[in-house]
Amino acid sequence: MGYSYEILEVLVAMRLAIIFILILSVSAFVSKVVLAKGVEIALEAELGKLTAPLAVGVPNDAKAQNGPVPDEPSRGKFIWAPGVPLAGGANDGKGYAEYTINIPAKGKYTVWGRVVAWDGNSDSFWVTWRPTDPEENPQQTANTKYRWGVQQGNTWHWDRVNQWLDGGTFEREWEFDKGETKLIIWTREDATMLDCLYITDDLVSGGNMARPPTDDEVKQQLGIKPKSVDSKDKLSATWGNIKSQYGN
Repeated sequence: MGYSYEILEVLVAMRLAIIFILILSVSAFVSKVVLAKGVEIALEAELGKLTAPLAVGVPNDAKAQNGPVPDEPSRGKFIWAPGVPLAGGANDGKGYAEYTINIPAKGKYTVWGRVVAWDGNSDSFWVTWRPTDPEENPQQTANTKYRWGVQQGNTWHWDRVNQWLDGGTFEREWEFDKGETKLIIWTREDATMLDCLYITDDLVSGGNMARPPTDDEVKQQLGIKPKSVDSKDKLSATWGNIKSQYGN
């Protein structure tokens, strides 16, 4: 049975309409997926501006303090104020690490840290993030609003920066406009270890996305500008170049 010309025109138009609707649906879905990713910034803790006795450490440094040796940290290094387990040490409340962070868009942000905390005497930092937080030194004021109670564990794990108050512990979040900010991790208890930081505007499931920085993010943290590729020499910035500047 054949179709008339008019019916064929209708069928073709219907098929085109269906295809057009499918294209719009896929485009909308892809747009939602892209937008859902949001902002994420990953940093190596040891690449901050460190003030002693907070220092760069490696797993064998923990062994030298007679503590459990953690598994391998990102790029082999972490920061801590060296100390022994199960005792308050001489380095408690001294030193800090400072990070300049450019916030790309106005919004609310959280911070996650990749940490190791042996016990109840090595499981906390102080944390301030300016300009939302004031120009305050919590090592001097002991303001519990800035006390981060780190989840204990002898292997690296992600823990969201919280507000460990005397009356309970609450997750922290900061609201910023677009622009430069300053995050400071202050020593509270020695032997608390920090490997990486992960910053996101995903206040709900950001911990599921937390990760160490990529090579490109490390380059950016080191202030290494991308090199242009010469068609003759094929020059490029490789991880070997980064290691030579970063150290072994």
